[in-house]
Amino acid sequence: MAKRKTGQDESDSDSDVSMIDVDFDFFNPNPNIDYQAIKRLLVQLFQRDADTFHLHELTELILSQPTIGTTVKTDGQESDPYALLTVVNMHAHQDNPSMKALVAYFLQKSSSNPALHTSLQNLFSQTEQHVGLIICERLINMPVQVIPPMYRMLKDELKGYANQAYQFSHLIVISRIYHLSIGEETYLTNIKSKSNKKKKAKAAASTAPTMSRPVDGIYSFHPEDEVIKQACASSHIIDYAFTAAPIEPRDSESFGLDTRGRLMLVPFEHFENLVQTMSEAYAVG
Repeated sequence: MAKRKTGQDESDSDSDVSMIDVDFDFFNPNPNIDYQAIKRLLVQLFQRDADTFHLHELTELILSQPTIGTTVKTDGQESDPYALLTVVNMHAHQDNPSMKALVAYFLQKSSSNPALHTSLQNLFSQTEQHVGLIICERLINMPVQVIPPMYRMLKDELKGYANQAYQFSHLIVISRIYHLSIGEETYLTNIKSKSNKKKKAKAAASTAPTMSRPVDGIYSFHPEDEVIKQACASSHIIDYAFTAAPIEPRDSESFGLDTRGRLMLVPFEHFENLVQTMSEAYAVG
C-alpha cells in the first residue's frame, strides 16, 4: 500500500551536469516482493557479521508485520525498495534465532562499556518492559531527507497499537560507521579538493569528510546518527569492530573503508522529540 510521495531535486552549476528529478514513494513492507532487497539491506547493515544473525529468519520476521515500517521505492510498488525502516520487538520474538543471535551479539559488543552492558542485561533479563530493535538502512545514493518521513510514519504506526507488541521502554538503533586514519583522510580530502576545482561530479569524493576530524577518526555513514545520539545517554552509545575478520588484513595499502558498527540505546520517552528534531534537521528544501 502506498503511503505518500516526496520528491528530490538535484542540480549542479556545471553545464555538463543536468538536473535530476526523482519521486520517492513510501510503501508498507511487501512480503510478496521485498524479500531479496530487504535481505540485501540487512547484509549491508551488518556487514561482515551478517551471517551471524540468521538473515532469512530476520527478513521473514520483518515481512510478517507489514503494517509496521516503511520502504522507499522509485518505480512503483512492484520494484525493489531502496530504503527500509522498521522496528521489531526483541522480547516478543525472543525465541526467533535472529533475535537470540542479536541479543548475544549486543551483550558481547557492549562488554567494554559497563553502563551500557548492565542496562542491556537488565532489559533482556526481564519481561515487563520491551525493547524495540530499529532497523534502518538505505542504498548509498539515497538522500538523508527520505529518513524523517519514515520515522514520522513509524511514530504514528506505534501510536496506533495499544497492545504490548509495540509498547516499548527502549529502542536499540544499529548503524554503520567508518574509521579514517590521518593518511586516508588527507588522501580523500585532496581528491575532493581536486574534484571541486575541476567541477567534476561530487560523487567521486562522497566519503571525504566535510567537518573537522573527530579525535578518534570515526565518521557516520548516516548523518541522522547525530540526532539519534542526542537522544541517548552518552554512556549508552558504543562503536565496535566487527567480529568477523576482513578478507585481507588492513594496512597502509588496503583498499576500501575501515567499516565498523554502532549501537545506540534510546529511551522510548525521547522518541517523539527525536523524530521532531530529525524532521527539522533534514527537511526537504
